[in-house]
Amino acid sequence: MAADEQRLRVAVLGAGLIGIDLVDRIRRSRKLELALVAGRDRDSLGLRRAAEKGHPTTAGGIRTVVEAGPFDVVFDATNAESHAEHWVALHPTGATLIDLTPTGLGAAFVPGVDSGPPAVHRHLNLVSCGGQAAIPVLHAVSRDCTPTYIEVVSTAASASAGRATRLNLDQYISTTAAAIRTFTGTRDAKVMVNLSPARPAPPFRVAMTVLADGIRPAPVRTRIAAAARAVRTYTPGFKVTSLAVDPGRISVAVEVTASGGRLPRHAGSVDIINAAAVLLAEQSAAASR
Repeated sequence: MAADEQRLRVAVLGAGLIGIDLVDRIRRSRKLELALVAGRDRDSLGLRRAAEKGHPTTAGGIRTVVEAGPFDVVFDATNAESHAEHWVALHPTGATLIDLTPTGLGAAFVPGVDSGPPAVHRHLNLVSCGGQAAIPVLHAVSRDCTPTYIEVVSTAASASAGRATRLNLDQYISTTAAAIRTFTGTRDAKVMVNLSPARPAPPFRVAMTVLADGIRPAPVRTRIAAAARAVRTYTPGFKVTSLAVDPGRISVAVEVTASGGRLPRHAGSVDIINAAAVLLAEQSAAASR
């Protein structure tokens, strides 16, 4: 069988900033074939760009995605309010739905922690951009101690936050906190988000504070360094910018700059979640062979 024939047939639902970048990433993938880009506004920049590159587009939303199927994978890059409806519509088609909205529905997946997609799940969620940046580090820390409290503060450039992101901030906070509790075992997690209008636009930054007993500085530093290396295999612009390990307290900050493609460097929040989404789809392709 030729390589092209082995590609998964995929669709992108949503033509905003995240959807536009997904189109570029899928075009570069050897395992995925972009068969449809769906939005709601036929005059949107995202649909125009996709059409200019020769991809089929539609302004009919989820209805036309179902009609144009079946697809192996559908990326939902719309908004949290619409996602549940999208899953109901796509579930009977057999497609795997990868959720880039912060609904918290489906099985949570973080490549920096999980070795591959859960084989029994066709509804997978990527938590949030902040979750993708923080959870690999926090999970690494929790392997050496039991956190009693975790606080995560994400700061993103206003220019990298589209309309759907701004509308979904409440869901972003609750979904990210729930995932942190799941991946670390802590009972108390607090999440905050800042959108910065600063010029020049700042890179995506995530600051984490972990309170725990029995912290051993050397193993903690080693585990965090290993977690950062793992994330950089699919998000090269990820780096730990500060780390302090004190009795009962760990303070760590990471920064994500977008690298490659059309994204500006400050759009690290988009870069890390889209990189995770495409990696997940490609792993699904490998598992299906």
